Amino acid sequence: MSKQKKTGYLGFPIKPWHLFLTEPLEHKSGDLSPIVLVFGFVGLIIIGALLLLLPVSSNTGEITSPADTFFTATSAVCVTGLVVLDTATHWSLFGQIVILGMIQMGGLGFMTSATLLILSLGRRVGLRGKLLIGETLGIPRLGGLVNLVKKIALFTLVSESIGTVIFYLHFSAQGSHDMLFWEALFQSISAFNNAGFDLFGHFHSFTNHPSDALLLLTTAALTILGGISYVVVADMFTKHRFSNFTLDTKIVLIASVTLLLFGTAVIFVAEFANPSTLAPLSVADKLLVAFFQSAVARTSGFTAITMAQITSYALFFILVLMFIGGAAGSTAGGIKVNTFGILIATFVSSLKGKEYAGIYEKEFVTQQIYRALAVVILSLTVITVVVFILTVTETFDFLSIFFETVSAFSNTGLSTGITPSLSLAGKLTIILTMFVGRLGPLTLTLSLLEHQKLSTYRYPQEAVRIV
Repeated sequence: MSKQKKTGYLGFPIKPWHLFLTEPLEHKSGDLSPIVLVFGFVGLIIIGALLLLLPVSSNTGEITSPADTFFTATSAVCVTGLVVLDTATHWSLFGQIVILGMIQMGGLGFMTSATLLILSLGRRVGLRGKLLIGETLGIPRLGGLVNLVKKIALFTLVSESIGTVIFYLHFSAQGSHDMLFWEALFQSISAFNNAGFDLFGHFHSFTNHPSDALLLLTTAALTILGGISYVVVADMFTKHRFSNFTLDTKIVLIASVTLLLFGTAVIFVAEFANPSTLAPLSVADKLLVAFFQSAVARTSGFTAITMAQITSYALFFILVLMFIGGAAGSTAGGIKVNTFGILIATFVSSLKGKEYAGIYEKEFVTQQIYRALAVVILSLTVITVVVFILTVTETFDFLSIFFETVSAFSNTGLSTGITPSLSLAGKLTIILTMFVGRLGPLTLTLSLLEHQKLSTYRYPQEAVRIV
C-alpha cells in the first residue's frame, strides 16, 4: 500500500520547516517564497508570547495579559523596543531571558538563525535556503553564503561580548549587586541588535544618565555596528581605502555619517535652550546627548532625553531619521539607508540631466531603483493607513500618533510615552505595524524578484506631463 502524504488545511502538504532551506531548488514558480520568512517570524512570536504568558515570566507570579505578552513578543522579535510593560520591573529573570532570546534571534534574522540551527544539527543548506539567505542579507551572490552566516554569528558574538565586558566593568564601578553581569549582557545584546529594551526600570531608558559618557558612547557604538551590517564592516576591514569599497558600502557609510552628523547638529541646536531636555546640561554633555540621540534615533530607540518633552520640530526630524533607518542586511529597521541613498543619488542624477542614474562612476541597476521606489511607496502607504486608524481608536494628539506609528513601522522603539496607554485596538494595530515594518520591505523585494521577468520586447515610448 502506498504511503499517503500528510496534508494540512485545504489539502496543502505539510512539510517540515527545515526542508524549505535544505532541499534542492526545483525550477518551478514560487521557489523563492517570502512565506517562509513570514511563517518563521510568526512562529518565533507565538512561541515567545506563550512563554511570556507563563506565571513564572512575571515578577508577581501572575499571568500577564495575552495582548501585552503578544505585544512584547512582537516588539522583541521585530527588535523594535516599544513596550507596554516595563522590562525591568514587570518581567522576572525568566521572562527577561525569553525576551533577550527573541531579541537575539530577531536581530540575526529568521533565515540566519535557522541556518545556524541547521548547521548545528549537521545538515546542509540547499539552494533554496541560500537564495533566501542571500536576499535577506542583501547579497546577490550564492557562493560562500553559509560561511558568511558563520562570520556574521562570530561578529555578533564578539561585538556583544566586548560590549558586555565594558558594561560590566562600568556598572561594577558604580556599585555591586548580584545581577550586574545579567544587566550588562542584556544591555549589550539589546544595543547591538538595535532592540531598545533596557533594564534601567520605570520606562526611564537613559534619561537618568545623560552625563554618563561611557554608557552612552558604548551603546551608540554597538548600535552603529549592528546598524551598518557585517557586510559593510568586513568590506571596510578587508579593503581599507574608501575608493576600493563596493558601491553599497560607500552609500551606507556616506548616508550613515551624514545623517549622524546632521542629526547631532539639529538636536543640539533645537534642544539647546529647552529646560526639559538639554538646557540643564553642560555644553559637552549637550553634544554627547545630541550625538547619542542621533545615533540611536534611526535604529535602536534608546533615549537620554524624554521624547514627550522635546520640541515639535526636533520630534519631527527624529521621525524622519527613524523612517530612513539603518543598512540593509543589518539589525536595523526603516526603509534602509541603501534605499535612501539610491533615491537621493537618482534625484541628483536627474537634476544633472543624466540619462542613467548612478554615483561614484557606477550606474545603478534600473530594477533596484524601481524596488527602492516600491519600498518607499509601500512604507508611506502603511504609515498613512495606520495613522488614520489610530486617530480613530486613540485620543492622543496627531504628532504623538504619527511618531508612534513611524517608530513601530521602522522598528525603532522611540515613543512620546503613549505606548502603555494604547487601547486594545491600538495595541493590535501597532503589533501589526511592527510586523509589517520588519518583514514588509523584505518580502516585497523577494516577491518582486520571484515575479521578475526578462523583457523580450519593448513598448513604444510616450511622454507624460510632470509639471
